[in-house]
Amino acid sequence: MNSHTHRFADRAIRPLKDQFDFDVAIIGAGTAGMSAYREASRYTDRIALIDGGPLGTTCARVGCMPSKLLIAAAEAAEAGRHAAMFGVTHGPAIIDGKAIMNRVRSERDRFVGFVEQAIMAFDRCELIREYARFEDNHTLRLSSGRTVTARTVVIASGSSPVIPYTLQAAGDRLIVNDDVFDWHDLPGSVAVMGTGVIGLELGQALHRLGVRVRLFGRRGRVGMITDPVVRDYAAKCLADENPMTWDVEPAVSREGDKVVLNWGPSAEEQEQFDFVIAAAGRRPNVAWLGLENTSLAPYEKDVPPYDALSGRTAAKNIFIAGDATAQLPLLHEAADEGRIAGENAALYPDFYRRVRRTPIGIVFSDPQIAVVGASHAALLSDRTTDFAVAEVSFEDQGRARVMGVNKGLLRVYAENGTGRFLGAEMFGPAAEHIAHLLAWTIEAGMTVEQILQMPFYHPVIEEGVRTAFRHLAEALGGQANPPLRCMERDAASRPLSVTAPVAAMLPAATEIRA
Repeated sequence: MNSHTHRFADRAIRPLKDQFDFDVAIIGAGTAGMSAYREASRYTDRIALIDGGPLGTTCARVGCMPSKLLIAAAEAAEAGRHAAMFGVTHGPAIIDGKAIMNRVRSERDRFVGFVEQAIMAFDRCELIREYARFEDNHTLRLSSGRTVTARTVVIASGSSPVIPYTLQAAGDRLIVNDDVFDWHDLPGSVAVMGTGVIGLELGQALHRLGVRVRLFGRRGRVGMITDPVVRDYAAKCLADENPMTWDVEPAVSREGDKVVLNWGPSAEEQEQFDFVIAAAGRRPNVAWLGLENTSLAPYEKDVPPYDALSGRTAAKNIFIAGDATAQLPLLHEAADEGRIAGENAALYPDFYRRVRRTPIGIVFSDPQIAVVGASHAALLSDRTTDFAVAEVSFEDQGRARVMGVNKGLLRVYAENGTGRFLGAEMFGPAAEHIAHLLAWTIEAGMTVEQILQMPFYHPVIEEGVRTAFRHLAEALGGQANPPLRCMERDAASRPLSVTAPVAAMLPAATEIRA
């Protein structure tokens, strides 16, 4: 029994009132809903897991996994083109669109199958394959017409792609990213409307697989980057490879089976495409839940206000988690939110506010994008935090140049006075790995000086991270190369022995010179 279980082992669920069919009803069997079930099931087996849509989670069906399968194919195609700089020449890549999409669909279905098997193995709940709508705080009307009641309800209904009305003229040639992964072949051309996470990943991958692509951005958005210096650098690098048009909303029309886009000061720019992909983000699936019938109504925004550390809404017995919150639509965040909401729903009316882990977001473009901890925009809006900024370019970083991936910029932020590392934004090589190192240092509460005491191997891309923190140390008024720590001494003032694994790597004592 782990410490978390032991802590609540003696806490009994409050007795059910006769009219309640379940202790906990969970609307949605995606990542957040599954996580909520697992946590709630530690305290009760009276759980309803309600979902009328396809099972398998957004990530497995239409998100993280199929998109990475497409990106992997694009990386394989790009590797051959990239080899010439090393004096290695390959013939022109032969792109078999049918084979590519067959693997995407096959592996996607495999991932979905694993998730479905996991749900079917849930043995402490009733799985209800219907949609649900609130009639009051405790009553849900199912799509079959019957009702179920629950002492508490967790909203984990996920999200759906946003389709701007300005694109409706594209008709049946207007698709969303969900549709891409059901293709049986690659099209000749696509226009991608949106330069957020979805737009950048799909647009670049399709371009590298031989599809003619143009991306259209709005409000200068580049992934989730908020630091204007990093954003401008990334925008230029990405546009050097793939045609991108920033801050425009083209006029859309149809000519036969083609979509015609016009843009420019006088709409003089024109291009035709086989498809238009709406990649304008996702919207929480809450509008059809009947929240107006609960004590949550009225509320001003699309999603009712809630406490991010407990998942609790103003209705107290209603909790919310995952993409339905419209906060951080990421799998690991949905899983954390689901655990918190599931625990509190089961223990209601008691509830616990849990510390959230350091935020981390990644875009799997090439170069990659990462935002870790406090973003630049968040720090600017927080008037109570005085922070310093430093940066490093990867254009002349040794290992990056060796591998021919020397495009990139990392900006790091730390608190003036304490030197505490707060966050970073990056566009560059190995950002998915560097982001984890940075997130762990924030989670550990490390200062810039402590980070500079950590080991860095040579030659590795992570040496660029050390350079950024050296610059940050100077920006904080300290030393770029702080003194190495002294070994602690015992009572006899003799050096403490080095731990065995480290000692085995050091020279023999007789070889050490002062």
